[in-house]
Amino acid sequence: MSAAMHLPPREAAAEILALTLWGEAADRPVRAIEALAALVMNRARAGVPHWGQGVAGVCRAPFQFPCWNRNHPRHALLREIPPGDAALAICRRIAARALAGALPDPTGGATHVHDAMALPGWALGRAAAAEIGGLCFYRAEDLG
Repeated sequence: MSAAMHLPPREAAAEILALTLWGEAADRPVRAIEALAALVMNRARAGVPHWGQGVAGVCRAPFQFPCWNRNHPRHALLREIPPGDAALAICRRIAARALAGALPDPTGGATHVHDAMALPGWALGRAAAAEIGGLCFYRAEDLG
């Protein structure tokens, strides 16, 4: 995980995005991983300060993606990814496509997400813009 910090900025951002995708969605269909990557890119473009600056900042912003919270079980998993992990290879390809601008956004501009099996308070009474691979996606303007 710390290897990303020793890479040039663009490669570090790609690795941090790939790790985020792996930590949050590696067990989901490829379409869900792509949708999560699109959400990160939407947040990076939006420039909302508490979402972080740039792709790496968005991924690692406090309380945004549990896999980066040191107290969350997903964080420990990031340290134990086996070499040659197939899911991480997929996440790296998706991250590269997202950073290159070659990844379509199946979420319709979503900036918020939750697991379909849980309903956080912020989503109560709101219609999801998309549900992909067990993840529900929302646009910021629909949450207002």
